[in-house]
Amino acid sequence: MQKLTRTLVGAAGLLALLMAVGFWIRPVALAGKLGLQPMGDLGLASLRADLGGFFGAAGALALLAALRNRRDLLTAPLMLIGVALTGRFVSLAITGPSPALIQPMVVEAVLLAIMGLGYRTLGRAQA
Repeated sequence: MQKLTRTLVGAAGLLALLMAVGFWIRPVALAGKLGLQPMGDLGLASLRADLGGFFGAAGALALLAALRNRRDLLTAPLMLIGVALTGRFVSLAITGPSPALIQPMVVEAVLLAIMGLGYRTLGRAQA
């Protein structure tokens, strides 16, 4: 079970790192897929810094947690994804349901479950 969990956490971390690199290299293209559009140089810099930083931090820590078998490294990714999902629920409550809101919520819920499983499983003696 631990090997599968490490693989899932590592894969999620690697994908998040790829998203970070994507925001650094092609911020407009990725932002458009998320319904965002930068306004000028500050908007581009914010996409690179804020979204690239979010995905970069969560991804790097998740990948390190999987590689080093350390659950403590998943605390920040759990918090980041949990707060992001909370923001989605706030948006849902304020604006009402929309089909476009559901997919990212499902993705974040699955990632939260993977990171939570990793937090419960990593760093424990294998049976």
